[in-house]
Amino acid sequence: MSYYNSKPSGAPQSAEALAGELNKCVELQETMKAVNAYWRKAGTCVGAPGITEAQAKRLDEKIATTRYSWEKQPFSTYDLTNNNSKIKSLESKVKEAGKGFEGWEFHGGRAEANTEINRLQLFFDERPGEKQRAVLKANGFKWAPSQDAWQRQLTDNAIYSAGRIDFIEPSDGRSVRDHQPKAPARDDGAR
Repeated sequence: MSYYNSKPSGAPQSAEALAGELNKCVELQETMKAVNAYWRKAGTCVGAPGITEAQAKRLDEKIATTRYSWEKQPFSTYDLTNNNSKIKSLESKVKEAGKGFEGWEFHGGRAEANTEINRLQLFFDERPGEKQRAVLKANGFKWAPSQDAWQRQLTDNAIYSAGRIDFIEPSDGRSVRDHQPKAPARDDGAR
């Protein structure tokens, strides 16, 4: 049973991946609480819900061999607290990911915010000219043959870079930034 995800917290994830990780953490929290409650009643982890017999024996051994009197339970308070903090963080990330970036139409193509692979993708009706390709590369976009698109990681910086490229300006007259969700209002009094 893995207690923590090994993926770096700064690595971008899609909304679906974040929701999956959140579900795993919530299930883990419930399992840890249930195992602790079972241990308080039975004095052993063997037979506890949500864990295998081998895991239960390892937890019993851990409790028996610990030298700290305050850790006399299968999952310590800090395990529960740390996992609960991770749940709160993931809930906030899922909420943010739900706002989502939006795509737009431009003369000669369209831009899409592909949240599934976390990329801002530019699809052109015809192959861009050499100068346009140089501008795309200078702004961090790379050609992805597998996607048949010019793309870069979907971040605020990608949106700002796209806003500086004149030939992909939205055809509806709005700016690239106007097509994106608004950042939450900042409270200048709080620091």
